[in-house]
Amino acid sequence: MEPEVRLAELADELVDGVVVALPGWVEQCVFRVTEAWNGQAAADPTRAPAEVPADALAEAGRRAADEVGERLRVLLAADVDEQWTGPLAVLRDAVPFPTELLRAAGIPPVDRDGDAVRMFPDDDYDLTPSAFADIHLDLQGPGLAWGAAKAFVHRQRHLKTGHLSTGHLNSGEPT
Repeated sequence: MEPEVRLAELADELVDGVVVALPGWVEQCVFRVTEAWNGQAAADPTRAPAEVPADALAEAGRRAADEVGERLRVLLAADVDEQWTGPLAVLRDAVPFPTELLRAAGIPPVDRDGDAVRMFPDDDYDLTPSAFADIHLDLQGPGLAWGAAKAFVHRQRHLKTGHLSTGHLNSGEPT
């Protein structure tokens, strides 16, 4: 099988997995933060418990899957030399979906470290995934496979055109 064909198959597998996983991820994010807030509310009578309507939660999950899934599909359908970012960066675009629900429920932002605030200023609840597995464990394999296939296609293409130096790789010299 041609490497670029295999890359396209792996891209489809990754996108399909993301679309399936995102509604559950949105739900888990909202559940985790509301449970923490409500646990604190039970101990402090000045805090009202938070509630997110089930229909709003389901709708946010569907929107995340549709919108982020489509952006990811467009990215991964682009030629490897034309991809403007990586798929994990696109997955991070899902953070506003649970964030909107949590804000609407009146839950205040959580304390985050300075680096998290600097890198992800709109992530009030520290939801930003750092790996595919943060969305769902089943995405780890497809994400790694796609990344390896992309690297292979890129390397093969640029070795053929002479735009990739192998210098130290072939010399046996340490880098």
